[in-house]
Amino acid sequence: MNKRPNVIVFFTDQQRWDTTGVHGNPLDLSPNFDRLARQGSDVHYSITCQPVCGPARACLQTGMYATETGCFRNGIALPRESRTLAHFFGEAGYDTAYIGKWHLADGPHGPVEPEQRGGYDYWLASNLLEFTSDAYDTVMYDGDGRAVKLPGYRVDAQTDAMIAYINEHQDRPFFLFSSFIEPHHQNHRDDYPPPSGYLQRYRGRWMPPDLAALVGSAQQHMAGYLGMIKRLDEALGRLVDALISLDMLENTIILFTSDHGCHFKTRNAEYKRSPHDASVRVPTMFYGGPFSGGGRLSQMVSLIDLPPTLLDAAGIHIPPEMQGRSILPLLRGESVDWPGEAFIQISESQVGRAIRSKRWKYAVTAPDKDGWQDAASDAYVETELYDLLADPEELHNRAGCESHRQVADVLRSRLIRRMIEAGEDEPVIEPAPMRQCQGQLSVEIEEGWL
Repeated sequence: MNKRPNVIVFFTDQQRWDTTGVHGNPLDLSPNFDRLARQGSDVHYSITCQPVCGPARACLQTGMYATETGCFRNGIALPRESRTLAHFFGEAGYDTAYIGKWHLADGPHGPVEPEQRGGYDYWLASNLLEFTSDAYDTVMYDGDGRAVKLPGYRVDAQTDAMIAYINEHQDRPFFLFSSFIEPHHQNHRDDYPPPSGYLQRYRGRWMPPDLAALVGSAQQHMAGYLGMIKRLDEALGRLVDALISLDMLENTIILFTSDHGCHFKTRNAEYKRSPHDASVRVPTMFYGGPFSGGGRLSQMVSLIDLPPTLLDAAGIHIPPEMQGRSILPLLRGESVDWPGEAFIQISESQVGRAIRSKRWKYAVTAPDKDGWQDAASDAYVETELYDLLADPEELHNRAGCESHRQVADVLRSRLIRRMIEAGEDEPVIEPAPMRQCQGQLSVEIEEGWL
């Protein structure tokens, strides 16, 4: 009898946090996610450490910041000597499997060379699934590099592959990482293709307040995006049903999370790569094992904290190079010196850094650096400061406001400290030009203000 827990990562691409019921979405898009989050552990303030596909994946595979792995932008392969979750689980006696989008290899969009697969045993994936597939044309590549065409809508096809793998591994512990492309846009036509009939179901429905207030592509794309998320949640339900039918659910840990969010061209010319919650806040929940009955976590949790959490939950030693921390002590109610903010590195659109606490968002940009060429800088300028208590949609930038100077100074010190802890050199951060902001009283710093 296998006593070690099986571990499944259900990883979506570009999914906003507010698409789930536990975060107040009114459309009943995610009943399966919501149920598992309430029965397990709802990581309510889950923040990506890098709001772009490849770097976020490198962080989640290694537990290290993008500037440490070198994968600070898309198109940089994960170093072949990198130690990933697959290595740690494999050394602990687990079978390991990867299904879906990889985005961490050199070479063509499809096949990935064995030495670039991050140590996974079983392989059914494409390096860039968005370029080897479409909504009803799913092509991935097996361990021998052969193209495999899977029937059905892409989410369903990938879920079928997950269930088939699980069915064949009832007697051995496994670590299965499944990376979906949904609800990412289909690149070659800049569209969000949902299953047949779902576009009509969600057209003209709910719109997040930040998107309703800003000009972007949400009016064009939201219905398809929501339809894709609905099908992902239905797939999560199918996965759980399969585990129940095989009498495996009670011995399986499930992590559901995403790499980054989507701001629908409201903050820059595309969909992510900004410090706003629309880009960096994602839905995250754990189910099973030590996460059962964990409730809602109120602490800020980074994507970088998820790899050590998975290892900890499986009883595997957390390697010292991992830069995040397990959330299990928080769930056990232990006294933990947990950071009050999440740290974010931003690339491609800019060389940016940010921190996000419960109340504040503070962001800086390196004005003389290229986000595609430069991983970091020794000099930044304040660009954004949001009071999330008064302005949760981040519509009123208080950077440079005389009324918020004291707050910005404290946040600047905290950001510099987090950058150093992440392995970066201590930078100089120039204050934003001072200005008077109408209707703003001075913000007093009190205990617990952050």
